[in-house]
Amino acid sequence: MSLAYRATADFAKLNHPMRVPLSAEIHSRPFLQLQAPESLTHFALYVQQEQPSQKYHRETQHQILHQLCTHYGVAGPHPQARYFFHDFGRFRLKWECHTEFATYTFVERGEPGLDFRTAFDRMPLQHVPQQWLAGLHGKIIVASHVVLRNGDSAGADEQAIAELFQGKSMVGSSVGSGAEVWTDFLIQPDGFSRFIVRDLGLREFQAGRLVGRLLEIENYRMMALLGLPHAEASQPLLNGIENELADLTATLVQADMPQSLDARGPDAREEQNLLHRITSLAARLEKLSVNNSYRFAASQAYFSLVQARIHELREVRMTGIPTLAEFMGRRLAPAIHTCTSVSQRQEALAKRIARSNDLLRTRVGIEQERQNRKILQSLDARAAQQLRLQQAVEGLSAVAISYYTLGLIGYAGKAMKAGGLPVNPDILQGVAVPVVILAVWMGLRRVHKQLVSRGTAAAQRHPA
Repeated sequence: MSLAYRATADFAKLNHPMRVPLSAEIHSRPFLQLQAPESLTHFALYVQQEQPSQKYHRETQHQILHQLCTHYGVAGPHPQARYFFHDFGRFRLKWECHTEFATYTFVERGEPGLDFRTAFDRMPLQHVPQQWLAGLHGKIIVASHVVLRNGDSAGADEQAIAELFQGKSMVGSSVGSGAEVWTDFLIQPDGFSRFIVRDLGLREFQAGRLVGRLLEIENYRMMALLGLPHAEASQPLLNGIENELADLTATLVQADMPQSLDARGPDAREEQNLLHRITSLAARLEKLSVNNSYRFAASQAYFSLVQARIHELREVRMTGIPTLAEFMGRRLAPAIHTCTSVSQRQEALAKRIARSNDLLRTRVGIEQERQNRKILQSLDARAAQQLRLQQAVEGLSAVAISYYTLGLIGYAGKAMKAGGLPVNPDILQGVAVPVVILAVWMGLRRVHKQLVSRGTAAAQRHPA
């Protein structure tokens, strides 16, 4: 083994495990190599599901691609691949798998000298199996035709280009790389939006980059607009939550106003009912926010990508035609601002509900403390009564103990007299009365003091 090979092998061991994948990431989606004349058909497939899963999305998109490759007897990409390119002879295919969608770009080489007026009559779509296309029903979020022609092609004047679009909202510009771009961002009767790119002197690889940016603008524009239906559907729900919160707030204000000077505090059941209603509002808003948060964040991210791709075009205005940047600023930006405003409204409403919830919980806590204070006062009164009763019982106990003790002394005196001792039981019992009562009283006091001292010591060792 040579020293150079050994050194290379040792150096490879020092690599971070993600160095190679991360380095390959920026090269994972190269642009197509295009040279006018070219025709392109572009699809973006969006797999919608109840709970989005990146694994499920990638597996589904790979399955769709493998069906197409199997039709032509071509091996599909690796299950973990996010990019695939193959020349099928009649057309070339570029496939990319993104986070939420996958794109299919079919490219067909055009014949020189084609007329612009028939630019969209012959597209790569005619070579794609109809059975495969039928299986994509309900999943296509973007479908576009792109025509790349030389600037000197027949019928390349502005009037002829305008006739290729059914609408009147033409959008176009001269891009800094040496080309003109024309579109109207409308879905034509054939179900496809249309783009025309006139090559006025593009250098090598510039045509592919320009077409790629246009298709990315269309993809990200549509994906950004997916948040608009969520925003429109959320506004009535937010209105209802705001109205209910306003009613609850008014109820809280009315509950703070005492009806009389001796008015009692608010009913605990009413407070609990209000707390339950506010908690229910918070849960409904949280569910709405969870359903919308990802979509709104994605729309904002896609909108940023649209702006970045338009900036990369370095547009120059053509007389009387709005640029792509102007069109997006007038049509797409308001939709994204709507999503942003609904998102901010959700956050502000959540804060208002949280403040109302905290206020009501504080009131409930104060009411509970007031009730606890009343209970403690009642317990103190009962304890005082029990103490007085206990003292009375202690007095009776002292009399009872003394009585039985004196009885025992009387029996002892009688026994001594019967034994021949000169003892008068009655006198002995009478003399012992004050002594016994005093001894019993002092004994009970001593026991009482010991119990009190033990309770005080236990309270000091285990404070509340």
